[in-house]
Amino acid sequence: MNLEFYFHALTNVWVVGEILLAFFTTTGWGQGWIQDRGTQIILWVVIIASFKVGVWMHKFFPVDMPGSYTWLPPLVLGLLMIGLGVRAAAIVTLGRAFSANVALRPGQRLKRSGLYSVVRHPSYLGLELCLLACALHARTWACFAVDIVPPTLAVLYRIHVEEIALRRAFAADYEDYSRSTKRLIPGVY
Repeated sequence: MNLEFYFHALTNVWVVGEILLAFFTTTGWGQGWIQDRGTQIILWVVIIASFKVGVWMHKFFPVDMPGSYTWLPPLVLGLLMIGLGVRAAAIVTLGRAFSANVALRPGQRLKRSGLYSVVRHPSYLGLELCLLACALHARTWACFAVDIVPPTLAVLYRIHVEEIALRRAFAADYEDYSRSTKRLIPGVY
């Protein structure tokens, strides 16, 4: 077995995990305060469409990234593993408060421990690392751009919508948290 096998196996695990999360953790009407603004659907559509277009474009663009056949494949696999780990840890840390759509459930509290002490949105950090791994896996700059830019814009919109809901729900507590913790990239953004 080679790195390509492990990459595809982990990608399949990721996709199945995301489907299960959407199925089992989406907050329904009457279960909480839903503030999603369609971001759950937007994320799915944008990610799937970007990846489909990237696969189609791959037929027309040659491999042009440095290290495509040497150091890039292990880097891609490592990023995917780290992304999956960060996303899973963030979801487990939130526990029953995690929802696949932007929603707050009764009795929910602001989480500031674990990965949430490093960034405000660690599950999206993990998602972005997975997206970055998939984009680098294309090994062409054109496909990389298609695979990473639209999904990242969708994630940033989702973060914007989520932060509005969190500010409404936790007011000054969330403002204090946002002053001391970056959104997505530790120490940067």
